[in-house]
Amino acid sequence: MPFASVLPGALRLACTVLLWSAVPAYAADPAKIVRIAMPFAEVSLDPAFANDAVSLSVTANIVEPMLDYDYLVRPVKLVPATLEAMPVIEEGGKTFICKIRKGVFFTADPAFRGKPRELTATDYAYSLKRILDPAVKSPWLSVLEGKLIGADALRAQARTGKFDYDAEIPGLEVVDRYTLKIRLTDPDYRFLYVLAMPGTAAVAREVVETYGNDIGAHPVGTGPYALAEHKRSSRMSLVANPSYRAVTYTPAGPVPSASRPIATALKGKKLPLAGRIDISIIEEGQARWLAFLNRELDFLDQIPIEFIENALADGKLKPELAVRGIHHQTLVRPEVTYTILNMEDAVVGGYSPDKIALRRAISMSFNTAEEIRATRNGRGIRASGPIPPDVEGFDPSQKATAQTYDPAAARALLDKFGYKDRDRDGYRELPDGRPLLLQLWSPPTSLARLRDELWKKSLDAVGIRIEFKKDRVPELIKMARAGKLQMLGGSWLADYPDAECFMQLLYGANIGRENSSRFNLPEFNRLFEDTKRMPDSASRTRLFSRMTELVVNHAPWRIGLNPVTDAVDHGWVRNRVPHPIQLWAWSYIDIEPEPRARPK
Repeated sequence: MPFASVLPGALRLACTVLLWSAVPAYAADPAKIVRIAMPFAEVSLDPAFANDAVSLSVTANIVEPMLDYDYLVRPVKLVPATLEAMPVIEEGGKTFICKIRKGVFFTADPAFRGKPRELTATDYAYSLKRILDPAVKSPWLSVLEGKLIGADALRAQARTGKFDYDAEIPGLEVVDRYTLKIRLTDPDYRFLYVLAMPGTAAVAREVVETYGNDIGAHPVGTGPYALAEHKRSSRMSLVANPSYRAVTYTPAGPVPSASRPIATALKGKKLPLAGRIDISIIEEGQARWLAFLNRELDFLDQIPIEFIENALADGKLKPELAVRGIHHQTLVRPEVTYTILNMEDAVVGGYSPDKIALRRAISMSFNTAEEIRATRNGRGIRASGPIPPDVEGFDPSQKATAQTYDPAAARALLDKFGYKDRDRDGYRELPDGRPLLLQLWSPPTSLARLRDELWKKSLDAVGIRIEFKKDRVPELIKMARAGKLQMLGGSWLADYPDAECFMQLLYGANIGRENSSRFNLPEFNRLFEDTKRMPDSASRTRLFSRMTELVVNHAPWRIGLNPVTDAVDHGWVRNRVPHPIQLWAWSYIDIEPEPRARPK
């Protein structure tokens, strides 16, 4: 998937999807309010720290990275966001020259002392430095660590002192007010994807310094919306940014036939279309589904799994919902679910044969087919490894055979390595005779409780005792990063369509960030580093296949499934198309207030 002619084998990226011109007659209509529900609370609205789906969806409408994904073009394509054009790539993929578009302004904020504040190259340099700052503890560090010339030395100095934001880094050269030259230590065939991640969005230094540790509640950016209300863990409201530049949409490539009417409808209209986005945190699936049916929400990105049978029959929307004007869209996003087993935990962790045997037995005890049937109403496929289909590096011939459901083999493996029921109470002990007890953490939702029941049933069948602990998703994320959880269910949706995005979750250097299993295998780490220096190729895919074998066999994850997502919206919602990568393309959504206001 080449980036440009100088990078053979990468994604050839075309020009911009967003056209800046004189402001059209259309503008965000304050009467058009989009009402959305999120399934868990935000962690932080600081782009350098946020990386959960809820926080990212909100911040990505407020702050902007240099690049974006075209809304309608498929396969997905990168396009300029705040740049004049795609970066110029030199030195075989080691240098990226980024020209910032003139006349892009931050939303007004007291931090700017009443003066208009234009976006400059310095803002992006500063924002990338924030990711490097050890004090920020950015989960995005892995996308920059070891890549920018001179950055690691500055970061090392900051471990014993304060990060020097004024120090020059050869890898981040501000050439002039609107030009940033990024120099990498090695060619990186996927670095353009980094420039499209919400975590690399521009923030203004004076805003960060004004709000300090509270910056996560005060995002200020150049995007289509601004934060108007923030009641943590309850609700948020965004309003159309009055400082937003004139942006209209023209596709930068082929658009599927089903989306062509949307491209026509968007032609010439200034974005964003809706004047306000109201976001509610509704953790229980039943409450979200009822709010949608009661017309309190305009759409659901995902029908709650436990209500799929209420909405669909044989994968299609039921007639009684279709007659109400409800629309249904299906998308298989590049996503994988998993259960982490903490490799540093005293019970399930470690690399000795007996510990590997325990984790593999745990993995073989769980029936993914039953999980898909009982907890997802059939809307999923068993994953063949950590890498989902439709991303570069996926090997369709590979199967996770070492984690295939086989309780008899799991019992035999446990017996062989000394995990036996010595006191005849129906549950096994550790080889040294101490109790064997697993602890699985999950959010307090009905779907999580149903999955807990499957785990209990599965592990009872092989003689392993398990208990369940509950907390809210933001707290689970924090505890997982700190290595405080033994087992935790999760899922990962691609930040960019490449296997690297998933394998970095198991890379040893990412322990304390997104490597929540704390897996640190030298062979895996070496292979991961090798793939980062390679263009997309059959050779690179073979390395990912070997890495998949290592993960399957060592079992730091119990690999789950690739979900099928089913979205629904009401008939008054216009222009909405689920994107494989972007969860936050709200500026394109239009609302017809009159149909929504009609009696039920």
